[in-house]
Amino acid sequence: MPRKARQKSRTGIYHIIYRGANRQEIFHDNEDWLQFLQTLEKYSTLYKVKIYAWCLMSNHVHLLLKEGNEDISITIKRIAVSFVKYYHFKYNTSGHLFEDRFKSENVETVEYLLTVVRYIHQNPLKARMVRTLDEWEWSSCRAYYQLTSVTRLVDCNLILNMFGKDRAMAIERFKEFNETVNDDRCLEDFDSERKRLTDDEARVVIKGLLGKLEIAQVKSLAREKRDPILRRLKAVEGLSQRQMARILGVSQTLIYRA
Repeated sequence: MPRKARQKSRTGIYHIIYRGANRQEIFHDNEDWLQFLQTLEKYSTLYKVKIYAWCLMSNHVHLLLKEGNEDISITIKRIAVSFVKYYHFKYNTSGHLFEDRFKSENVETVEYLLTVVRYIHQNPLKARMVRTLDEWEWSSCRAYYQLTSVTRLVDCNLILNMFGKDRAMAIERFKEFNETVNDDRCLEDFDSERKRLTDDEARVVIKGLLGKLEIAQVKSLAREKRDPILRRLKAVEGLSQRQMARILGVSQTLIYRA
């Protein structure tokens, strides 16, 4: 059955999520983060895409952007293909790095536009990776706060102008809004509710696939016996590689290379 075509946003604005295949990590060091940003900047400039917010996490990417002079799906594919080529060359790997199809949702009201900006910026905080939003350098938050940022590719004007004509006052008002404790729910949350397994559920699934083999024995298996097991587990929907590593007591790199 052919895939259902994405519904076009009336405003041309979309919340996009790239996620690593099987939730694997896609950024391993600063060079990887910077390479993705350089790729994003290259294609957003070439195809006149406006970036209103972004955040890079270890295994996924959030973008809030406005479609440029070509279909947004084509631009997003260009960015992904370029980064995957870099990644495979650097790490001598092959195969899928991202999930087959990026996730997206239309952003068609001012209220939801602001919600998505805040949701994207609060991702690292809610993941308990930082204590304050501006500690995370791999998002557009620092650019909005007029702090030193790894890139200035984000267009802050649309959002900040909503908080006042005086720029200093607008930044303060935006900062207050951006840091407000909330229950914002966007694309990622609804998807996770449907698919992600809890650790207890993951253990049951893993034990079922292992048969007579104990979980604790997997890490001691020879590679030729261990890798086929890991590949079967990687195919389980809702079971992340991070969970597999935690439960089996092996590294995520070992799982990824299986």
